[in-house]
Amino acid sequence: MGAYILRRLILMIPTIVGIMAISFAVVQFAPGGPVEQVISDLTGQNQGGDRLSGGSGDLGMQSGGDEFSGKYRGAQGLDPEFIAKLEKQFGFDKPPLERFGLMMWNYIRFDFGESFFRNTSVIDLILDKMPVSISLGLWILLFSYAISIPLGIKKAISDGSTFDVWTSGIIIIGYAVPGFLFGILLIVLFAGGSFLDWFPLRGIVSDNFVQLNWWQKILDYFWHMTLPLITLLMSAFATTTLLTKNSFIDEIKKQYVTTARAKGLNERQVLYRHVFRNAMLIIIAGFPGAFITAFFTGSLLTEYIFSLDGLGRLGYESVVKRDYPIVFATLYIFSLMGLLVGLLSDLIYTWVDPRIDFERRDV
Repeated sequence: MGAYILRRLILMIPTIVGIMAISFAVVQFAPGGPVEQVISDLTGQNQGGDRLSGGSGDLGMQSGGDEFSGKYRGAQGLDPEFIAKLEKQFGFDKPPLERFGLMMWNYIRFDFGESFFRNTSVIDLILDKMPVSISLGLWILLFSYAISIPLGIKKAISDGSTFDVWTSGIIIIGYAVPGFLFGILLIVLFAGGSFLDWFPLRGIVSDNFVQLNWWQKILDYFWHMTLPLITLLMSAFATTTLLTKNSFIDEIKKQYVTTARAKGLNERQVLYRHVFRNAMLIIIAGFPGAFITAFFTGSLLTEYIFSLDGLGRLGYESVVKRDYPIVFATLYIFSLMGLLVGLLSDLIYTWVDPRIDFERRDV
């Protein structure tokens, strides 16, 4: 197993480099880069120049900027020296290959540089937004699996019963209704909309959180997280529940289950001693995707609806603003975590079913 883990870790290097290289190449052809963003702010709304050149008095509105007019939209009339200064500040004065190599060298050392537009380091921004994403992702992952697996097993045992039919209807409705729409409904009903005002509408803790004692902090935290978690949970557990049910039904119909029953084992022993391990393999296979979705990609709309400042919202705003250091840093971190979770998933395979031996397979 040690050799397999080492091979997987080594293969992560070209995988990460490939992901970053493709993304970097796509960005080179995307219109509206950071230089154009600043030019648009300066020429259109007359703001954003203080950080770059000491104010609008240094913009140097001259006709000599025509040489950049074909390269950057809206550059007509701007001083070429000012445009060159912008390019140097954002690192666009270097060839693309050099920029990519420098970026990867820094990322290997987990040096993500500074944001183009937020005047702070990228790692500080990510760490600042991380508690919200961890709060949403961790609880959704735990709650969805804690509900889905027992419910899926119960549905498999009672396949075709009234319980199975009614719960399937609820699950399908929960999966079909968009999460953001359900979140808006919860706000209208319970967060000061047209009816009740039971829950807060923004943040994961109250303003006086530090002044509360430990049990009040716990209650305050879950008071703020209730509606966002319910919103995400409605669709999060549906797929896993149906997957668990179908997997258990397939295993229950196999010959080894009939043999185990013929040996005198009761249903509980058959289910949890024989069926459970085999049926859980397909659930484990979906864990990496569920992990990444729960932590980083599944909460963007929820963060906006409930005014939560997390990684999903940070990533979206960075893409819109063309804040490339944040975009590439979050992509690098998410990809690395996805690969590591995939490796962890394989290790869980061997724990659940010792018959699986990755050492005998070609990677």
